[in-house]
Amino acid sequence: MVQVTGPTSRFGRRLFERRHEPLLPPRKFVHRVARYASFAGLLVVGSLGLGILGYHVWGGLAWLDALVNASMILTGMGPVDPITSVAGKLFESFYALFSGVAFLSIVAVLFAPVAHRFLHRFHLELGDGPAGGKPR
Repeated sequence: MVQVTGPTSRFGRRLFERRHEPLLPPRKFVHRVARYASFAGLLVVGSLGLGILGYHVWGGLAWLDALVNASMILTGMGPVDPITSVAGKLFESFYALFSGVAFLSIVAVLFAPVAHRFLHRFHLELGDGPAGGKPR
C-alpha cells in the first residue's frame, strides 16, 4: 500500500501540518515564522548582491551607487543613476524583470506560514466540495 505524505522538505519531513493534525503550538509557530523569514532574508541578500555586482561590473557604477540602484530596483522604486553602456542597460532591464518576480516570491515565502496557519485554524477547504458543505 502506498502512503501519500504530502510535500516534504529535503530532510523528509512535511513542511506544514495536515488538516487532521492539531494546530502548531505558538512557540513552534514562532520558530517556523523565524525560519521562513530567515530564508526570505537570504533571498533578499542574494538578490541585492546580484544587483550590486551587476551594476558595478556592467553599469560601471561605484559600489555605493550600485547598492543604491540595486536596492531601488529590488523594491520597485526605479533606478537612480542613468546607465549609458549597452551591457549596463541590458543588465538593468533583466534585473528589473528578475526583481519583480523575486519580490513576489520573497513575499510569498514570508507569508506562507501565516497563511497556512490561518487556513488550518479555520479549516478552510478551497474548492473541495459544495459551498457551505461539511468538511471531510
